Amino acid sequence: MKNYYLILFFLFSGLMVQAQDQIISGMVKDDTGQPLPGVSVVVKGSDRGAVTDFDGKYTLEASFGETLVFTYVGFDTREVRISQQVHNVTMVAGMALDEVVLVGSRRPARTVVESTVPIDVLDIEELSTAVPQVNLNQMLNYVAPSFSSNTQTIADGTDHIDPASLRGLGPDQVLVLVNGKRRHTTSLINVNGTFGRGSVGTDLNAIPAAAIERIEVLRDGAAAQYGSDAIAGVINIVLKKNTDRLNVDITAGANFSKNANEQTGGVDGETVNVAASYGVSLGEEGGYLTFAGDFDYREPYNRMKEWEGSVFNAYNAIERVAFNSGADISFLSNEQIQEFAQQVSYFDQSFQESIQAAEERSTLQDLLRMDVTEAELAARNQDRSDYNMRIGQSALRGGRLFANFSLPLDEEGTEIYSFAGLSSRKGNSAGFYRLPNQSRTYTPFYINGFLPEINSKINDISFAAGIRGMVGKWNVDFSNTYGRNQFMYLISNTSNASLENASPTTFDAGGFSFAQNTTNLDVSQFYENWFEGFNLAFGAEYRIEQYEIVAGERASYEQYTEEGDVITRADQQPAQDFFGNSRAGGSQVFPGFSPANELSRQRSSIGGYFDMEADFTDKFLVTLASRFENYSDFGSTLNFKVSTRYKLTENINIRAAANTGFRAPSLHQLYFNSTSTVFGANGIPQEVGTFTNDSRAAQLLGIPQLKEETSRSASLGFTAKIPDANLSLTVDGYFVAIDDRIVYTGQFRGPGTGSELDNLLSLANAEAASFFVNAIDTESRGLDIVVAHNAYLGENAQLNSTLSGTFSKTVKVGETKASPQLERAGLTDTYFSENSRLLLEESVPHTKVNLTNNFSTNRFNVFLRNVFFGETTEASSDPTGRQVFSSKVVTDLSIGYKATEALTLTVGANNLFDIYPDRAGEEFGNRSGGRYDWSRQALQYGLSGRFLFAKMSLSLD
Repeated sequence: MKNYYLILFFLFSGLMVQAQDQIISGMVKDDTGQPLPGVSVVVKGSDRGAVTDFDGKYTLEASFGETLVFTYVGFDTREVRISQQVHNVTMVAGMALDEVVLVGSRRPARTVVESTVPIDVLDIEELSTAVPQVNLNQMLNYVAPSFSSNTQTIADGTDHIDPASLRGLGPDQVLVLVNGKRRHTTSLINVNGTFGRGSVGTDLNAIPAAAIERIEVLRDGAAAQYGSDAIAGVINIVLKKNTDRLNVDITAGANFSKNANEQTGGVDGETVNVAASYGVSLGEEGGYLTFAGDFDYREPYNRMKEWEGSVFNAYNAIERVAFNSGADISFLSNEQIQEFAQQVSYFDQSFQESIQAAEERSTLQDLLRMDVTEAELAARNQDRSDYNMRIGQSALRGGRLFANFSLPLDEEGTEIYSFAGLSSRKGNSAGFYRLPNQSRTYTPFYINGFLPEINSKINDISFAAGIRGMVGKWNVDFSNTYGRNQFMYLISNTSNASLENASPTTFDAGGFSFAQNTTNLDVSQFYENWFEGFNLAFGAEYRIEQYEIVAGERASYEQYTEEGDVITRADQQPAQDFFGNSRAGGSQVFPGFSPANELSRQRSSIGGYFDMEADFTDKFLVTLASRFENYSDFGSTLNFKVSTRYKLTENINIRAAANTGFRAPSLHQLYFNSTSTVFGANGIPQEVGTFTNDSRAAQLLGIPQLKEETSRSASLGFTAKIPDANLSLTVDGYFVAIDDRIVYTGQFRGPGTGSELDNLLSLANAEAASFFVNAIDTESRGLDIVVAHNAYLGENAQLNSTLSGTFSKTVKVGETKASPQLERAGLTDTYFSENSRLLLEESVPHTKVNLTNNFSTNRFNVFLRNVFFGETTEASSDPTGRQVFSSKVVTDLSIGYKATEALTLTVGANNLFDIYPDRAGEEFGNRSGGRYDWSRQALQYGLSGRFLFAKMSLSLD
């Protein structure tokens, strides 16, 4: 009995001790491990509390069993049940809906949940530690559902700069900003058979991910706010401001795929990226100077298995025997041909006798056209795969450096700021294999043919500087932003076939550059006492653009006669091969730019905008924007935008927007002219001349001058939050109509009767002519959904999940806008071909759904992502070739381990299960003799297969 009372006494005493207040202490950090000063710590249901000090530490009195509530602006609220005397807590940055953004509104401190249009906020700092992608295009392709970008193949310069789109519209219909300032586009225009054909995009990969804090994606037309190119939306890249911390990331990986190495399996496409960032504090008012850069290289990979077409004719067999005998095969006489034909072991006696009896060259030509590929491969101890192209990514090597600077000048908020970037990349890709039996191959140089290579040198520089502060009660921001992109070509392992023995094998083919200088003045004022808040903003912009084409060396673009004279007249005959076929001029795979192509063109534009944003009540918000632009080369445009948001409850908002927009034709589209190898239906290569719209060729065909694209768009959506469940939801539908959309035409051919067009094509070394034209109207419809959830699974464990999806469709509407002259000639389908329509409508997925889960503890981080890519369709002009490629799911997985406070190690995989798109079916006829086992036009997510990587992240304070 005494023992019973003793036990009760100790239990009661323990309860009394537990009920008594204890000294509870701890440290509060953000999700990057930095101490958070100023966090409010309150005992739930009481007036007891504390605030963390400069080192993130707190101390208060509370009892075991009570709950501490941690709150801080911009971070999710944390609740922790007291079970011990020390509770260290990590605060997580608030859900994307609560982010304060710079894009979409000129009111200060506007959050995403309050915005009238959909905006995604992507934490690049967080993503870069977990995902396998190291360049921006690929990061966004797997994260942002409305964004699409893939590495291209066999597409000249487009192999080296990936075209990207928003909401399925063109690469040039999305505006890119850096720190809210307009970013220049690339100098490259896409003219080959890829998505975005005829457009000019922005080279996002010129900006190192290590320099970026976050990316804001505005998914709504914004030309009335930001000007040309913002028809589909705006991508704003916000640079890092971190100071006194060195971050170093080293990432290495490769494709470990069943289809690597010409589909024999193994390892290829090795990639290494080394990135670093560091910032220093300036002054006493929060100034900073940050630097970030990276260096990377990637090896190419090939996904072609085996060339299935012809390689050798009988004349090539005779050349081999003659070459091995020491004869000069640059010109074999009839007698030599007959002599060496007797030494080709697999020629039967009858065939040898026929050759011996031939008296005329023409008779020999007829006899020796015979395909002898199989026998000749065996005689040369070769395989068909020795004649493969390189289907897959190009090789790249390059570095990028960015700086971001701000220095407050006084306590009133006046600051000078600047940011600058420098990027240099070298790329290497290959074209179609030039086979021994083709007139494009000069066999005395390349007896086994050759695989020509395109080497690019891409340089990009940018610099912005400005000052902002208060002038009276007005916020004033004055800035100037300059950017320049240069793309130069060096063509190697090739020849000018018409030069024959005199041809070099490497050519400087010239290139192009684009520069843009933008001066902005932005003025705004927020009136707290008007309604529930009223923001008035206005400003002006002056922009100068310059586009240049630089000629290459003479042999890269000229065609020559047998005597070595440059062809300048239509009656001159090019050098010929044994069969009498004309040998192509210019550097094979990419003819250089000639002095006739060379130019420097400039234009200017001036614009002004007026922007009002009024919270009429706590629930009802309305914005109105209008913008006027005048271009020196095509005139003026005036556009409007109205949008609204209504709060049904504190956590549910309805939003809508309507606007008009425009996109000025780029200088590239106005002035680009060249001759290049373009691949049409079924992969057939053609030398196509691109002519300007003021050229004689355009006049002969009735091609009109370019004008601006105009658009009308509307969106309707809602946002919802369930704070108690840490859950958010956004749903937005949209409609975009674009009139006079600029496209790249099909290939117009001369009648072959010595007409003026025939002569123009001949002098341009071209078989056909193409142009940039306002040919069509399009309509785009879609629905974007984003669901985000944060779950706390313990004191130091959390699971962040996001489900996002986009469902879109773009279609051509109405008739093609061909001139009466083209209609009478029956050339409307050439003006805008079925191939071009399919590239526009079906070559990127209409549906993309992303489910991302990120689980983290003190030591471990597990990142799991599944991305659903919807169907695409082969862009074939032949209806029987329009293969539909089924939807696929790609899985990414990575596991990170925090070895120390400073060191994190991560391993993982992109496309963990090695999922490939559907193979090109034999019955559709798009394999181009085995070149394309997978489509090169209707890419969903690329052809690399499984990619395994390891990453080391070092963070030192």
